Amino acid sequence: MKGAWRQWLLRHGGRLGIYLALIAASAFYLLPVYVLVVTSLKPYAEANLAGMWHLPSAPSLESFLRAFEQLRPHFRNSFYLTIPATLLSSLLGSINGYVLSKWRFRGSEVLFPIMLFGMFIPYQSVLIPLVQVLQKVNAAAEVLRIPSALRGLVPGYGSIAGLAFVHIVYGIPITTLIFRNYYATVPNELVEAAKIDGANIFKVYRWVLFPISMPAFAVVMIWQFTSIWNEFLFALVLTQNPAIRPVTVALYNLAGSYIVEWNVQMAGALLAALPTLLVYIFLGRFFMRGLLAGALKG
Repeated sequence: MKGAWRQWLLRHGGRLGIYLALIAASAFYLLPVYVLVVTSLKPYAEANLAGMWHLPSAPSLESFLRAFEQLRPHFRNSFYLTIPATLLSSLLGSINGYVLSKWRFRGSEVLFPIMLFGMFIPYQSVLIPLVQVLQKVNAAAEVLRIPSALRGLVPGYGSIAGLAFVHIVYGIPITTLIFRNYYATVPNELVEAAKIDGANIFKVYRWVLFPISMPAFAVVMIWQFTSIWNEFLFALVLTQNPAIRPVTVALYNLAGSYIVEWNVQMAGALLAALPTLLVYIFLGRFFMRGLLAGALKG
């Protein structure tokens, strides 16, 4: 019996060690999540530093209800911001990637690196000129006497539309890079055949490349949704009115002036992270397939 056990260890010991190491690493990585969940289920009297590892004596969802009541309008703001910005930045990145990969023109090899440079510009370095530009947009809207009913669609300072516009512009470099790399794997013969059939630059995109772009769209949209939803700095600086601030800024404001209700704060953090968590749970496989599609095709 001992000989059989020793033989089994020799055969499977390496794999067993890898599994144990992965389980230990996962448990260590998930420790903050454990504290987050446990604290959010505690009443205020039990939510303290000394007992943060202890299970709640009487688990309750009251903290979640209180946090959701305060965050509910800001969830709506975040969806109003994230969904249009994700869709538009993904579409613009797709068009840019298509043009830069399949329709070479003079200067395209210079334009693409310049566009990618936008990925490395720190947010902090552009805040002041960004605010000034958006304020000028507001001033232009005043001069043009845009009706108040349409003023919310003007991408100016202190509006969700302005914040969405900033995220669209900032998302163009990364979305262009992903789509350009994806379209580079598509055989040029498909484009040439469409040209022979009389398709122009728009029809080639609409009828040839767009239908096979869903894996790349899955990657880009999941990436953009997560990045925009979790962003804090632009959301804090570019929204004056607390009523239109996204959930990430509202979560910061859950902390009271004199005391911090850690159970409510932790519950709010879980609620704020829930949309992106659900995106990766249900769409994560499409994200991985999309990443691999561009690498394995051709």
